[in-house]
Order: sequence, then C-alpha cells, then structure tokens
Amino acid sequence: MSSLLKVDNEIKTKVRSLLPQVPLEAEDLVANFFPKKLLELDHFLKEPIINIVELKEIHSDINLTVPDPILLSNLHDGLDSQNAKKRKLEDGDVEDKVTGTKVFVMPGGMMKSNGNLVDLIEKVKPEIRTLIEKCNTVKMWVQLLIPRIEDGNNFGVSIQEETVAELRTVEGEAASYLDQISRYYITRAKLVSKIAKYPHVEDYRRTVTEIDEKEYISLKIIVSELRNQYVALHDMILKNIEKIKRPRSSNAEALY
Repeated sequence: MSSLLKVDNEIKTKVRSLLPQVPLEAEDLVANFFPKKLLELDHFLKEPIINIVELKEIHSDINLTVPDPILLSNLHDGLDSQNAKKRKLEDGDVEDKVTGTKVFVMPGGMMKSNGNLVDLIEKVKPEIRTLIEKCNTVKMWVQLLIPRIEDGNNFGVSIQEETVAELRTVEGEAASYLDQISRYYITRAKLVSKIAKYPHVEDYRRTVTEIDEKEYISLKIIVSELRNQYVALHDMILKNIEKIKRPRSSNAEALY
C-alpha cells in the first residue's frame, strides 16, 4: 500500500529516526514523571503561600490619593444656566456626563501590580506550561500507536481514541488557565485606570480588592486541578495500558 504514495527516502529516514524517541519519553512521563509531579503539586497545595485564611493579607495598597474637590461652572460657552440647559436639550444630551479627572501621570510613578499575586502566578504558570507540553507528548505517542483502520476488532482502538480525547481536553483546560491569568491583569488594569480617573468613587477601589481575592482563590483551584489532572491521566493510562499499546490481539506488527 505504501507504494501508492511516493515518499522521499531521505525524509522517510529522518522521520523514522524521530519515532523511537516518542514512546520512550512518553512511557517515562506516564510511569515516573506524572506521579512525581502530582506529589509535588500536592505538597505545593500545603504551603503557606497558597493557604492564606485571612484574604486581607494579599491586599495591596492603591497609592492614588483623593484630590480636594474643585467646584467647576456648568456653563457652556458663556451661556447662563438656563440657556445652557436649553442648549443641552436641543442637542439631545439630556443627562449630565461625568467626565472624571484627566490623568497625565501617576503621582507615585508606575502603579504596581499586586506583588503577592504576581509571585504566586509566576510559580503557577510554569506548572501549567509543563502540563500542556507533557500532555502533547503523551498524546502523540498514543496517536502513533493507533493502527490502520479496519473492520471489526476496534475495541482497543476506541480506548486509544478516548485516551487521546482526554489528553486533548486536559491541554485545552490548561490553556484556559493561562487565558484566565491574562484576563485578571487586563481587568485589574482597567479598574485601576478607573480609580485614577474617578478617585472619589470608593466602589472602584473595593472592586480591585474583590478581583484580587477572586484571583487568589482561582489560583489555588488551578493548582488543585493540575494535580487532579496528573492523577486522572496516570490512572487512566495505567488501567488501559495493555489496550493502548496493543489495541488488536491479532496486530503483531511493530507500530514504532
């Protein structure tokens, strides 16, 4: 059948030289790396940095002072208040617009992020990336073990496909954790900008605190989910390793 498709011999040789490395690395990941990593994450979940009870400890000060109120005239182009009101009604602008304070520079320099959360995020992000990379390697290994399509005797193949689907799901969930961290920074930056523009509004300041607390809780859940995913993948693959490596009883051909 391979004669029906012409493949350059040099390229074919290079590709085949890479294939033996995949099963060796993937099997070591499942047998050794996954259990070690889940134990590391379980230990991480017991560290003080991720078990703060009083969430006030993770709060960060927002060094934006509230300026003294300035009384401004609500006149338009020298018109008196009655004509100004008439002018607004004619323009269709019924409601007064709060423009806020123009911000040219932060009084205390650059507004810092929440240092406590930044430190925790920098510890969690490498763990997320590691899970994505290792899942990709194991997924490739299982895909290479899938035999050619035939009628019947496909129960083992279905197990392989389920394993690939689970690995792909874990990859997607881990990638979503990175998106969540990015959204946190963007949301917090917008709120801090609001505080700079509307320094008299206390709700913006409280919202930043709520966002920080929510992110701290989310990071702990992420670490817990990473550990659980290592546990689930390790358990699933070990339980089905026979069918994953030999999906068909009559398949004696070497797959890699």
